[in-house]
Amino acid sequence: MDGTADGQPPGLRTPRRTTPRGRLPGWVPLAPWLRHYEAKWLRDDAVAGAALFGLLIPAGMAYAQAAGLPPVMGLYATVVPMIVYAIVGPSRVLVLGPDSALAPLIAAAVLPLSAGSPVRAVALAGLLAVLMGAIMIAGAVLRLGIVTQLLSRPIRLGYLSGLAVVVVSSQVPLLLGVRADGETPWQRFAATAGAVGGLNPAALGVGAGCLAIIWGSQALGWRLGGVFIAVALSTLVTWAAGLDQRMAVTGALPTGVPTPSLGGVTAADVGALLAPAAGIALMTFADSGVLSKSLAAKYGGDVSGNRELAAIGLSNVAAGIFGGFPVSASGSRTPVALGAGARSQLAGVVAAVLVAAFMLLAPSVTAYLPTAALAAVVIAAVLGLIDVKAILRLGRMSTTETVLMAAAFAGVTTVGVLPGILVAIGLALLEFIRRAFTPYRAELGHLEEVPGYHDLSRHPEGERIPGLILARFDAPLFFANGSVLTAYLRSLVEAADRPVTHVVLAAEPITGIDTTALDDLIELDEWLAERGIQLVFAELKGPMKDRLVRFGTRARFGVDHFYPTVGAAVRALRADRDPG
Repeated sequence: MDGTADGQPPGLRTPRRTTPRGRLPGWVPLAPWLRHYEAKWLRDDAVAGAALFGLLIPAGMAYAQAAGLPPVMGLYATVVPMIVYAIVGPSRVLVLGPDSALAPLIAAAVLPLSAGSPVRAVALAGLLAVLMGAIMIAGAVLRLGIVTQLLSRPIRLGYLSGLAVVVVSSQVPLLLGVRADGETPWQRFAATAGAVGGLNPAALGVGAGCLAIIWGSQALGWRLGGVFIAVALSTLVTWAAGLDQRMAVTGALPTGVPTPSLGGVTAADVGALLAPAAGIALMTFADSGVLSKSLAAKYGGDVSGNRELAAIGLSNVAAGIFGGFPVSASGSRTPVALGAGARSQLAGVVAAVLVAAFMLLAPSVTAYLPTAALAAVVIAAVLGLIDVKAILRLGRMSTTETVLMAAAFAGVTTVGVLPGILVAIGLALLEFIRRAFTPYRAELGHLEEVPGYHDLSRHPEGERIPGLILARFDAPLFFANGSVLTAYLRSLVEAADRPVTHVVLAAEPITGIDTTALDDLIELDEWLAERGIQLVFAELKGPMKDRLVRFGTRARFGVDHFYPTVGAAVRALRADRDPG
């Protein structure tokens, strides 16, 4: 059979256990796909690798250009990580390489330190990749894969949209053949508009033609897209028409394969790049982790976040040592490999070998490759970072999260890409604190013919229980929100239009209590006791009861203060009120 019963490519479903027994730690699985490889997959992997090869060269060179680095570095950053990841990566098929979202981060970190020296920029970019990879490996050892959850979906939408604007602002001048400088993308757009009178017709014609081919191929649904066609055709036209004399071209590649290129870096450089490396590591694993887990869910397998973190970290260390720069899993090239029939990481190895052969055997081909064509490749790619449908959907669903998205976008496009990472993380933490500080709380009542007790604000037809106030607080209790709970319960007591003997707190959502919140509860209990009212808990989890005991409140909150359910509390307390 050529496929599985559910229509998925054969061979992509793997056993749950992917960690081999060997010398390496468990978080570095050594070539797990090799242990399950079948000879019949070889042809499919070879064909997929050849198809992928046609996309890797223009994409790698384009993203290196977008990062302000020599285009050949994009090829080094393609070959080395793909081979390393094939050896240690846990995902059956995942293409690593230069990424449009990382390009502005790399440029912001490296270019200010390079002082205009291409040689120093190469060394700094390599150091950045090594530091980033080391941080990811350390994160895997410490099992910090969960840290990526700091970047919520709305904040990532704003952040990636801001990155797209930053990259487009740097590539539009190359597309037009003009010079436009500026600190922010808005300044660069303004400078570009001011220089439009001196645009280069040849560059504009080539760039616009490439965009038309790429977008046209996407509209037609071509599996491999029009990137390779656009780049190859623009190179051919430039050579045939002698346009290299009228616009900027990439030039021939250096002859040879990736070699170590970290010469000249200092301890001061390490210190300057450490924070940017941490930010890039966070963004890289956030995107790569989502992609690898999505593929595992679709095609089978069980990818550990920490193992993925380690494998991508090792790949980046290798890329940095051998002339590359930070790389990530590609959300565009991985589907191309899968669509072309890839069954394993061998497809990536084939593609990497073909790229290396290109650098060795045909480096002069790029002598007529226009920089405007690479700019078109970058622009077409990064515009895909702007998820218009998701943004509109978010706007309809949540005003608060839309504001967070807009703030992340503004941070990236105004204060800078790297500070934008801190803005995004800071916003995520502030939103978490805001939700915990003012969680949802409700007074509960009884509905006829509906079991349980329900939110009276949503069911105003509900009935309050005589003598009781039932309330729910939907968050752990800690120093910032303990007073919020007590103030809410006091307000319910003061607003009651009937005698109250007990306040019943539905405490199932309360999964944590700190000492400050406990003091707030004790003060509330004293306030209620002065009014002849007793505070009791329903559905409070065992560990929280134990915590109250450890805090020394056994005398205040004895066993008669706890009930397994709200219903049990109501029955018991009503029986106490009406013993007959």
